[in-house]
Amino acid sequence: MNDATPHPTEQPWQWSEARWRSIVGRARAGRSLKPKAWPDGARCAVAISFDADHETIPLRDGDESPMRISQGQYGNRQATPRIRQLLERESVPASFFYPAVSALLHPEEVRALADDGHEIGIHSWIHEANTTLPREAERDLTFRAAETLGRIARCDPVGMRTASWDFSVNTLDIVRQLGLLYDSSLMADDDPYEIMDAGEPTGIVELPPEWIRDDAVYYNFVRFSSLRPYTPPSAVEEIFTAEFDGAWDEGGLFLLTMHPHITGHRSRMPVLARLIKHMKARGKCWFATHEQVARWCKDNA
Repeated sequence: MNDATPHPTEQPWQWSEARWRSIVGRARAGRSLKPKAWPDGARCAVAISFDADHETIPLRDGDESPMRISQGQYGNRQATPRIRQLLERESVPASFFYPAVSALLHPEEVRALADDGHEIGIHSWIHEANTTLPREAERDLTFRAAETLGRIARCDPVGMRTASWDFSVNTLDIVRQLGLLYDSSLMADDDPYEIMDAGEPTGIVELPPEWIRDDAVYYNFVRFSSLRPYTPPSAVEEIFTAEFDGAWDEGGLFLLTMHPHITGHRSRMPVLARLIKHMKARGKCWFATHEQVARWCKDNA
C-alpha cells in the first residue's frame, strides 16, 4: 500500500503528504482561460443559467408528497413561461440545465427552449447526489441523462452542471468519457479555466458558478419544521448587481445560476428584469450561452 492509498481508520491529521496532495490534485484549476478580449469589443461576458429541477427534488428525496411535487410543477407551469417571455423581450440567450427526469416530464418545454435558441445542458438523472453513488451508477446515470436530453432537445448537450454542484471523485473522468466541452460545477476562480486531472491538462473548460450568485441561497423557504432565513428580493438584487459590476470592472465573466421554481415567482422576476436592464445600461456586455462562452474561451485564451 503506497502513501496515497486511503487508510480507512486514519484521521485527516494523520494523512501522509502524498495522500492530501492527491486529494487536492483532483479536478484542480489549471491555466486561466479568461480571454484577452470578448467578442465585438465587449468588456464583460454574461452567462445566465437556470437549473430546471422542477419535480425532481422531492422525487430524489423519495418524497411522494403532492405538496412538494406541486412546488416543482410550478417551475414548468408558471415560472418557465415568464422566464421565456423576459429572455425573448430582452433578446438574451440562456443555458438551461435539466435533470433527465425533469425533461421527460416536460419535453415540450425543453424543445421550446431549444427552438428559442437557448442551450440545454446536463444536470443529472433525477437530481441525485453524485458523491453518494458507486462509480458505475454515476456513469450510467450521466450517460443516460446525456442521451435523453439530446433526444428530446434534438441537439446533443456539450456541457454539464452536477446536481447541487455535487462533483464526486469520479465525475471528471465521466465528463471526459462523454467528450464534453465544459463543466459548470467547480468554484476555483471567478473566470473560466482549464480543469487539471492529477496535474495533467484535460482540455475541459470550467465555467465556475458560486453560491453567492445562486438564487437558491437567498430565496429559501419553510420545509418540514425548519424555518430557513429569507432574504428580500431587494437584497438579492443588490448582491447580484455588485457581482456583475465587479465582473464588468475586471473585464471578466458574470455567471448567474437560477431556478425557475424560485426566480419565476411574481416578486422575484422583476429582480432579473432590472438586473438585465442594468447590465445593458452599463454597455459592452456580451450575453451568451455557456456553450458560446466556453468555445470562445477555449479558442481565444
